[in-house]
Amino acid sequence: MSTGVEAAVLSGGLPVLRFGTGAPLVVLGGATPLHANPTGLARRAALLAYRALGRSRRVWLVNRRPGLAPDVTVADLAADHAGALASAFGAPVDVLGVSTGGSVALQLAADRPDAVRRLVVVGAAHRVGDLGREVLMRVADLHERGDSRGAYREFARAGTASEVGRRVLGDLQWLTEPLVFGRHIDRSDWVAALRAEARFDLGPRLSEITAPTLVIGGDRDLACPAVLLRATAGGVRDGRLALYAGRGHGGVLADRRFPRDALAHLD
Repeated sequence: MSTGVEAAVLSGGLPVLRFGTGAPLVVLGGATPLHANPTGLARRAALLAYRALGRSRRVWLVNRRPGLAPDVTVADLAADHAGALASAFGAPVDVLGVSTGGSVALQLAADRPDAVRRLVVVGAAHRVGDLGREVLMRVADLHERGDSRGAYREFARAGTASEVGRRVLGDLQWLTEPLVFGRHIDRSDWVAALRAEARFDLGPRLSEITAPTLVIGGDRDLACPAVLLRATAGGVRDGRLALYAGRGHGGVLADRRFPRDALAHLD
């Protein structure tokens, strides 16, 4: 899948990987330690996650820009993307946002309805749940204090309710981070984005989203529970929900229904 992958930087400094064939689909991914085009194992993981979309769409996997201010907001991130997409396309484009990228995509669709043709939001809602907010702020604090192992264990609270599972999952992510993202990571952009998402709440403005919207999530998502997913799908003007039984926050992208449902909505 790495064949034909093009790395570039969009207007405003937003990194983008382009691959696949067909009509363009802008994908805004989840939180990541590096606001740069992924390389090595990180790139392979990103391409694997979205490869099914690339079979019928030209995927533009757009990251957040580097150099974020500590008090950046999701509205600021959405404005970055609006400018970059206007420069790249000059017309409404299909957008798919995942987790943190889903929050940015919802904000973008509300602020700039002229930029989004159709919208898919995966593992995200008009705000994260109470546990999700607590985890995001705690993870940001731990990373800022240099306790990356503790931060990954805290992040795992959004993935499993098991204390043992949290330690195993968190430690596994902590141990593999240097292999995936390299050593000596500057986490300031990651921390800023996590805090922005924790403060995010688009609930009062959902009705301003006019793009046909599909919300995809899992009924076992601890960070973004089903009640919020339903509220988001019901709050936009033209929305529907695909809720996958037995899936948590990190399991939706691995579900074989995900690319089928997303592409059916977009097409």
